[in-house]
Formats: sequence, structure tokens, C-alpha cells
Amino acid sequence: MLSDKDKESIQNAYRQFLNGRELKARYGQKLMIAAIARALGGIQRNGAGERDHGKTDGEHICVVEAGTGTGKTVSYLLAAIPMAIAHDKTLVVSTATVALQEQIINKDLPELIRHSGLKFEVSLAKGRGRYLCLSKLDQLLTELTSSGIGASMALYEDEKPQVDEAGIKLYRAMADELASGKWDGDRDNWKDTIEGDDWSRVTTDHRQCSGRRCPHVSSCSFFRARESLGKSRVIVANHDLLLADLALGGGAILPPPEETIYVLDEAHHLPDKALNHFAHHSRVGATTGWLDQANKNLGQMLGEIGDGAELDRAGEELPALFTAAKQKMEMAWPLLEDLCEFEDERGRVQRHRFEGGVVPEPLMHLAEQLREDFDEIEGLLSKMVQSAQRMMEDAHSPVPIVDLERWYPILGSWHGRAEANLELWANYSRIDEGTVPQARWVTLVEWGGSFDFEVCSSPILAGKTLEYSLWRRCYGAVLTSATLTALGRFDRLKMRAGTPDNASYEIVPSPFDFSRAELRVPKDAVEANNADLHTDAVIEALPGLLDGPGGSLVLFASRRQMETVHESLPGTWRNRILMQGQQSRQQLLDSHKKNVDSGGHSVLFGLASFAEGLDLPGDYCRHVVIAKLPFAVPDDPIEAALAEWIEAKGGNAFMQITVPDAALKLVQACGRLLRTEQDSGTITLLDRRIVTKRYGRAMLDSLPPFKRSIN
Repeated sequence: MLSDKDKESIQNAYRQFLNGRELKARYGQKLMIAAIARALGGIQRNGAGERDHGKTDGEHICVVEAGTGTGKTVSYLLAAIPMAIAHDKTLVVSTATVALQEQIINKDLPELIRHSGLKFEVSLAKGRGRYLCLSKLDQLLTELTSSGIGASMALYEDEKPQVDEAGIKLYRAMADELASGKWDGDRDNWKDTIEGDDWSRVTTDHRQCSGRRCPHVSSCSFFRARESLGKSRVIVANHDLLLADLALGGGAILPPPEETIYVLDEAHHLPDKALNHFAHHSRVGATTGWLDQANKNLGQMLGEIGDGAELDRAGEELPALFTAAKQKMEMAWPLLEDLCEFEDERGRVQRHRFEGGVVPEPLMHLAEQLREDFDEIEGLLSKMVQSAQRMMEDAHSPVPIVDLERWYPILGSWHGRAEANLELWANYSRIDEGTVPQARWVTLVEWGGSFDFEVCSSPILAGKTLEYSLWRRCYGAVLTSATLTALGRFDRLKMRAGTPDNASYEIVPSPFDFSRAELRVPKDAVEANNADLHTDAVIEALPGLLDGPGGSLVLFASRRQMETVHESLPGTWRNRILMQGQQSRQQLLDSHKKNVDSGGHSVLFGLASFAEGLDLPGDYCRHVVIAKLPFAVPDDPIEAALAEWIEAKGGNAFMQITVPDAALKLVQACGRLLRTEQDSGTITLLDRRIVTKRYGRAMLDSLPPFKRSIN
């Protein structure tokens, strides 16, 4: 139960914040603060201050859908920070996007500290991949300026283009800016955009990083940033970093879950991101090439960092295993060609999904052999990594530290690749024993001017993984977003994210007056399941719909339809359209706003990514046109496997998965119109199925209470 002291602390902070900002209390904001405070204040603790895991476990989690304009960021900060202070826990605020992460760290939290009377330290958490590795930069510059390319460059360049003159200039500039203190090693703080291949050469991951053993650790950008985390009451992270930490056991980068209250903003993204983190992938051709190259470089490695002991003994066993694994990977190529169908009736290259997640017996047999080989390779490389670590800590090491520093990232990279292959082939070598199957598929990918087979597996639901790694372990958690329900229920979130039934579930209303917007379904709209007829109808309707003042946004479900409509409109219309893909997202938005500010018409054409997170208040968006109901294209292997599993259990995948998913996306798309309490405008849906199909009524009822004109 929320104590009077905690209640008074939150109320005082809210009152001071409103007075300091000269704001009035919002009804929805007060409801959200109260809901979060009740849930966190009701956590039962034992004598050690730990959460008491009882029969009602799950009540430490609060799920809040907060409509646009609620002020949810301020709400969860004002409710959760006093509770974190009172319970002596760390508050980790995790977002799905960099933009929101930067807004919280640069705007929301400084304002809260300035006006609420609350005193706390704040840190921004990023993964190693956002920071420069000084050791790699040093090695890279040394090898680029010496004659020829050394072992490390040769290994790291197998999947990246060669360094050109511009790259050399960039790396030298990085070294100069670091030395002068003008740059802190954070990729996001570099003065220009850094291309992915250029950056990947000078950053690292936990496998390649030697940590506190590195001679550059005192100047390491990542460790400098990480040191501040332990001193902070509030840490702003992102979902990818949080999931990476959980995959490492929790507490590796962020504080342990047991000592943490999490606020997961944009929580509707968490299940999909979790699936990405717990999926397995291996490319047949690339792995075959890596095994061959590693075998060729092993002798040089042992010659330079051999210790005459365990590292040498493990290394001497590797050549035979590298060769055996390579031979079996070469066997996988014709087997996959024989087992998989990669072209449809139109000749388009596509994935091959194994129905029910069931791997054909010949592939399962080969996977078991590969699992055995990679199990031994991973074990030997693990021993070598540990030996190298001990030598780096030993002041009397028989191996020069400079050689260890050069080879350790390569050794770590080998170990990581071996482990990834072990996990993938182990997954393919066994029959699913749980109630929920895995999705397994093979994708054709471009590689080295030809193609490669990427063998993949993934859970079809992230719920169980999140339940055991996060919900059961954390001290407390708040999940929030403007779109957590589908068709007015939290069932979709519970299934995909695994949140417990006895968590607190709340829907907080938006302060917007939705009668300021009108939802229209024209009588001449056609059903979008007839693609060609629907596209023709959209082309005919758009000029009349978009003739009003201000900016407009037209959302399409497929790039093909968007481009066809754009090409088919009169030239005078094409001149006022800014289409996704023509420029970067930010450049399109800047051009759109400039056109509207100058009094002209401007129309944005966009796909699904423009239906979420796009903020165009006032005249920048007076009309949102939704070409068709946003049903997912049925080619995603994970979603297809999920639908197949539901049907096998006697369910209706369309009504249980497809319709709720589309309803949620429709709410998000409609949410692009009203961005402030003064906004008004029109939403036009050019898909008659919202009226003619039996699921249409449920989708309409899940939308905000717009005025309706449905003919």
C-alpha cells in the first residue's frame, strides 16, 4: 500500500512542477501518476529490502495506455522517481527511439529537476557499439600506414569494403579530435554522419572488448560513461540495450533487475525487439569462409601469443575441428538447395519457411553434426579467451601486451561466431518440446557478388522469455504507450509481451477533444482486397481530397501502390508531393514544413514508419488519408509461424492476430492528425472493408470518438 509519506512526496513534486512551469493539472496525468504510485507503493518487501515473491506475484507491474497529450513522460517520472528514492532502487527509463531518449535526457529530466524539488543524478546509457574502441583505432591506423594489411584487417574486412582515402582521413581525424578533447568517442557526438562500415571497424562488442584489462581503459569512452551509471538514481536507456543486458544475464551493463524499477516507454515495441534479440542466424557461405580464414591465421596467432600452456594446447586442437566444420558447412549448401523453394510463381526471390518449425530429417541430422563440431570449437576458443585474459592481467606474462591487445579482439570475434553457430545448429538439431514452437526459415541474401543462405530461427512469441528474464526478476516495472490495447483489450500485449494477468492495467484518456476531427469513409471507396481496382480508386480520389489548405499525409500499406499512385497523378500534383524514399525522413519533413510555412500546399506520401512517431501539429497536417486498412503482408516468417500455430490449436489466426494488429496500427495512423489540443482536421479511409466486413465494426469502435461521416 502506498504510504502517506510517499504519497505526500509525489503530490508535492507534482504541485511544484506545475507551479514552476505555470501549468494546470491534467486529469489523465493525475490518473496515470496515481496508478503508477499505487502499483509501486504496493510492492511487498522483505527485511533486506527485496521484493517479496508471493502468490500475487505480478502486482509489481503497472501497464498504462495513455492517450496522446496526456503528458505521460512527466507522469511516470513524477510517480516513479520518488518511489525509486524511497525504496533505494535505480530507475531505468527505456525507450524505443533515439529521439525520445534524447528528449528525456535533454529536456524532460532537466525540467523536472529544475521545478519539482526532487534531487537525483541522471545518466544516459548506451551500448559499447555507440562508442569508439581506442585499441581498434590504434591498430587500424598502424596497419593502414604500414606496408600491407595485417591479420586483424584481413579478418575484419571479410564482409566490408576496403578502406579508401576518405576512410583513412576520417580515422586520423578521429584520433586528432580525441587527443585534443574535442570529441568524447561517442558516435552520436561526432560532427558528421558516420557510415556503418566505417564505424564498425573502430567499435567493439562484449566479446572483443578486453574490459579492465585493456591498456586504454583509463581513456575508454565506454567505461567512462559506464562509471556514471553506478552513481545515478535515474538511467535513460533504450530497449535494445536493456534486452542485450538481459541476454547477458542482467546486471552486466545496467543494474541487476532485482535492484531496478523499469519504465518502458513505447512499450508496444518491446515484444518485437525481444524476438530480434533472442533469434539465431548463421550464413552458410560466410561461415565457411570464416572457418577457412581462421584456420589460415591460427598459426600466426599461436606464434605471437602462444603461452606454451593451455592457450597453445587448445589452439593445437582447432585446425582439425575448423576443417571438419567447414566440410559440413559445404555439405549444407546443396542440401538447402534441394530442400528449399526460394521462388514463387512470379519468380521473386523469397524465404523458405519450414512449416510448423519442423526441420527435414536430413538437415536435422547435419545440424546435429554441426552442433557437435561448434560445441567443441566454442569450448576450445573459450579456454583460449580465458588464457589471454589471464596473461593480460599478469605483469610477468610471457607474451608482450601489444600482441595480446592486437589478437584478443580477433579471438573474441571467433568465439562469438562459434557460439552463434552453436546456438543456431543446436536449435535446428532438436524437436520442439515446449507448447510454443520455433519459427525456422532460410533466406537468400546477396553476398560477394553472388548469394548466400542465411539459416534462421526465432521464438514466435517473446512472452515466456520476458516473463523469466524481466517480469519475475525486476523489483517493479511500468509499461506505457499511446497504443497498448487492440480492439479495446490488453490481450494482444499479454500474449506477445508475457505481462502477468494480475498486473495493474489502466487506460488513461487523452485530453484532446476528438470531435475536432472527422473520420470519413467515402461512399465511392472500394474494398482494398482487389488491389488494381483499389489503386485506381485511390488515384481518382486523391486530387479532390487533398485540395484543402495546409499539409496532408497519405499513408500506404505497400511501396508498390504508393509509387504507382504517385506516377499516375497529374504532373501538377506530383510537384506538391514529397514521397518517402526520395530523401531522408528529416529532409522530407523539413521540406514539408517549409512549404506549409510559405503558404503552399504540401503532401507527404509515406509507408508504415510514417504512421507512427510523426509529429506534425497544426497546419502541418490538416488531413490524414489512409489508403487501406493496415493488415500486415503475410510474408514475415515469425508471424506466419504464429498464425500456423494458432490455427493448429483450433483458433482463428485472422481474428486473433491479424485483425488486432491491424486495429492497433489503424489507431496509430489516425493519431497522426491531432497532436495538440488546438488541432483539427480530417481523416479519410479509402478502404470500404471497414464498413462491409464483420470485423470493421470492432475496428471502428477501437478508434477515438471522432465525428464520423461514413456513407
